[in-house]
Amino acid sequence: MVGRQLTPFSILVPFWLIWAFVGFRKMLEVWPPILVAGVAFAVPQYAISNFHGPWLVNVVAAISSMASLALFLKVWRPAVPMTDMPAALNATGVSEPVRQLMSDSVAAVRRAWTPWIILAVFVFIWGVPQVRAALDGIWVEKMPVAGLHELVQKVPPVVAAPHAESAVYNLNLLSATGTGILIAAIISGVYLGYSASGLAHMYGRTLYLVRYSLMTISCMMAIGFVTRYAGTDATMGLALAQTGWAYPFFGTLIGWLGVALTGSDTSSNVLFGGLQRVTAEQLGLNPVLMAAANSSGGVMGKMIDAQSIVVASTATKWYGHEGAILRFVFFHSVALAVLVGCFVFGQAYVWPLTLLAP
Repeated sequence: MVGRQLTPFSILVPFWLIWAFVGFRKMLEVWPPILVAGVAFAVPQYAISNFHGPWLVNVVAAISSMASLALFLKVWRPAVPMTDMPAALNATGVSEPVRQLMSDSVAAVRRAWTPWIILAVFVFIWGVPQVRAALDGIWVEKMPVAGLHELVQKVPPVVAAPHAESAVYNLNLLSATGTGILIAAIISGVYLGYSASGLAHMYGRTLYLVRYSLMTISCMMAIGFVTRYAGTDATMGLALAQTGWAYPFFGTLIGWLGVALTGSDTSSNVLFGGLQRVTAEQLGLNPVLMAAANSSGGVMGKMIDAQSIVVASTATKWYGHEGAILRFVFFHSVALAVLVGCFVFGQAYVWPLTLLAP
């Protein structure tokens, strides 16, 4: 269901992104590659999510989009290249853009793409449920949090029946996606010619560079857990659940709010997934629709969560401008979340056939 809800937005968002940066007219100048990138992502996203399963959906879709765009740009060029270089005068004295012809050797292209291929392979492997289960079978540590585990009780209407909320820290170092990414990074570093000491030095520099980002992300994760176990999330969710027939729209915004607060679509689903199902059942809506809407709406909240903004400012070394980034992207986040809410509303009442299994 998430794949069906996000398919049209996978095509829309690339257009929206370029429009936001260069304006509508310049976006129209490069609409063919934008369309290729969006469709090449949307089609496998829909097909894999509906005919295979939830695993590896965006990994395969992203690879498809990058490969399709790269191949398309082999045969297509914009009429007016977008560069910051000044215009030059041709033989007739007419100003025309400077065309910068660049060509890389096959070895350079291979060297540039190989780390990404290695990363995609390891993320793909770590995304296979059987592999994760096998790694957890080797070693995983589950540690109940003292003073919190099963000491908070959730009751209706947040859940169907009263139950004690578990608080168990799952230390799954082997099956964690980050482990696969770490191994891919080490292999890529060796491929690129780094020595063991060189890799250690680079990791040390990187950790120092993102030290404040890591602290901020840790604090935001802490806020997410506090709001969950304090019942703050449930209180906000119940307030929006009072919207009745308009709940498909506002339920989507609950997912947006969850990701904006916690920084994670997964965390938002943990926080509000049960609430979405129970509320949908109370209102006579499809619970699968609203559970999916929580995740789809959350996708649009990702751009304004503190983690994403801090990582963006750190990666671009634009320190201290987090507020400017938030102000720029906030409108786009809200607008896209509203559009997703309208689409879910349409699924609930206007074209309910989209709820049927393929």
